[in-house]
Amino acid sequence: MEGQSQNFYDEFRRTSNLSTLYQDCQRFPNSPLAGIFKSGFEELTQQINATQPEEAIPESSDSLKSLNGLQRTIHKASQTEMTTLEDSLSWLATTGAVTPFIGLFGTVIGIINAFQGLGQGATTTIQAVAPGISEALVATAGGLFAAIPAVIAYNHFVNRLKVFGVEMDDFSTEFLNTVERSFM
Repeated sequence: MEGQSQNFYDEFRRTSNLSTLYQDCQRFPNSPLAGIFKSGFEELTQQINATQPEEAIPESSDSLKSLNGLQRTIHKASQTEMTTLEDSLSWLATTGAVTPFIGLFGTVIGIINAFQGLGQGATTTIQAVAPGISEALVATAGGLFAAIPAVIAYNHFVNRLKVFGVEMDDFSTEFLNTVERSFM
């Protein structure tokens, strides 16, 4: 995703023909920047083609009707792309939040079993309590074993998404500036 987006962004900065870049978007299927560009370019084409034949491709001599409409389209596309990127994070968040409680539940069951072992024995020894406590510690360790990597991964991906969100905003602004210079 990041590599494709960087390649798309580089190509966007190099190109002087937005129509060619639009056709090249299929080379970047995992790039949210390409998705934003496609939505913006399609809105640009619709606005310009409202007074021209259907086959017309926008050129710098054409005039854009509404920069606000284009801004709204790009903003909506940006939100859609971000929502798509955030989809999988809920599983990591749920895993990080729930597994310690599953471990705690196992701990409680293990302690209950330990106390039951104490209650059934005539003498109170470590041998009566040890199996239940061992079971409790295994459940706790299992919950932590799942939760800690999930929380670390969640925080890592949230940070990456924040950075990528800024990059998407920067690209959107640059695209709007390009359109404004060329079509207004």
